[in-house]
Amino acid sequence: MSDNTKAVAKDQTTAVGQQAGGQPVGQRPGEYVRPLVDIYEDEAGITLIADMPGVSKERLNLQVDKDTLLIEGEAVLDTPGDLKALYAEMRNPHFQRSFALSSELDTDAIQAAFKDGLLTVRLLKKAMHQPRKITVASA
Repeated sequence: MSDNTKAVAKDQTTAVGQQAGGQPVGQRPGEYVRPLVDIYEDEAGITLIADMPGVSKERLNLQVDKDTLLIEGEAVLDTPGDLKALYAEMRNPHFQRSFALSSELDTDAIQAAFKDGLLTVRLLKKAMHQPRKITVASA
């Protein structure tokens, strides 16, 4: 990630660790798992790819509020038949992560796609922040 990208989308969340007593994170109300994210930048904007395994499109929430992008999702993992989990580290985790967005980005033109547990978010720069070619006329 370039220094310029850090100014465009800055991560606002902190990782939450394993709770006392060995209960995995994301299983108690108010706790969450921080999804892994890759951020790429080109001249037109940035692309953010978040790994959210086990989350369905129906349980995915993506929203922008002023200069903050929030990504949330809940994975629902079914227990087969009458089986009872003796130990479960990934039992219905709640994913959450937020990013502070630069004023260079056009938050009205955000595009998102979700496939196979990967959320891809495209944030375009406002037209005045994108490079443009200037035509030079002959004198």
